[in-house]
Amino acid sequence: MIERISPTASRLSCDSAPANEQLSTVKTSIFAWKHGQGAVAQDDWLACEEPLEIRVRGRSVAVIMRTPGHDAELAAGFLVSEGVVTERRQIVEFAPSVTGEDALWGNVLNAFLTADVDVNFSELTRHVFASSSCGLCGKASIESVHLHFPPVRDELMIDAETIRGLPEKLWSAQSLFQTTGGLHAAALFDPIGELIVAREDVGRHNAVDKVIGFGFLSGKWPFSQQVLLVSGRASFEILQKALAARIPIVAAVSAPSSLAVEFAEASGQTLIGFLRSDRMNVYTHPKTIQGLAAGS
Repeated sequence: MIERISPTASRLSCDSAPANEQLSTVKTSIFAWKHGQGAVAQDDWLACEEPLEIRVRGRSVAVIMRTPGHDAELAAGFLVSEGVVTERRQIVEFAPSVTGEDALWGNVLNAFLTADVDVNFSELTRHVFASSSCGLCGKASIESVHLHFPPVRDELMIDAETIRGLPEKLWSAQSLFQTTGGLHAAALFDPIGELIVAREDVGRHNAVDKVIGFGFLSGKWPFSQQVLLVSGRASFEILQKALAARIPIVAAVSAPSSLAVEFAEASGQTLIGFLRSDRMNVYTHPKTIQGLAAGS
C-alpha cells in the first residue's frame, strides 16, 4: 500500500542559487508510476522558468519568461530582432539592477546604449511584428517586417549531407533537455556543419534570441554564412528573427507554419522542415542546398 503523500511543498524557485549565480534547473520530488510496478518516490529535475525584465535607459521595454542564464545574450538578441540596434558598438553594457527587490531577485537587466541609438519606446514590444500579423493578411505582415529588415541577397550554398547531420549535433549540445526534457534549443552552424553556438530555453523564441545575441556580442555578426537550426517548429517570428540576423538558411526538426513559408519565400531565405538524418522537406529556395537530386 502506498501512503498518499504529496510531492515536496517546498518553493521550487531558481532564486535558491548562490549569490551572483543563476540556476537553469531545479530539483523536485515526484512519485513516478509505471504500469505493473506501482509508484516510486524519486527526485526529478525541472527546467527553470522565471521572468526577465529588460530595461532600456531606465524604462521597461519587455518582460520575458525565460530560463535563467545567458541573459545578456537574450537581451541583445531581443534588441537586434526588434531592430533597436544594428552594430555591436551601440550596446555599451548590460547590468543587473543592484538596488531594492530588483537586486534581491536578480531578474531585471538594464541595457545601456550609445546616445545615437534612437529608441522608439511606443513601438518597442516583445512581439511587435508577430502580434501585428493577427488580423492582417500574410502579405501585409511580411511587408511590415521588410520595412525594417530587407530580404537577404547573399546565397549560402550548403550540401544536403551536411544539413542532415545537424540535428544529431544539436541533440548532443542539449544537455539541459537531456536532464529535464522540457527545453527548446537553437543553434548556429557554419557551411561545413561545425557548431558555432547552441542555447536552450523554455521559450523557443528565447533560444533563438540567445543564439543571435551571442553572435552579436562576440563580433560574429552578421550571420550571412550560417545556418540556424531550431528544435521545434519554424514560425513566422523565428524567420523574422533570422532575417534580422541576416541568416539565409533556417532549418527545423518540426513543421513550419504557412506564414513562415510565405515569409521565407519573400525574404530570400531557404526554409527546411522535418529535418532528420535521412530526410528533409525544403519549402523555399532549394537551389542553395546541393545534392537534392534523386539518388544523391
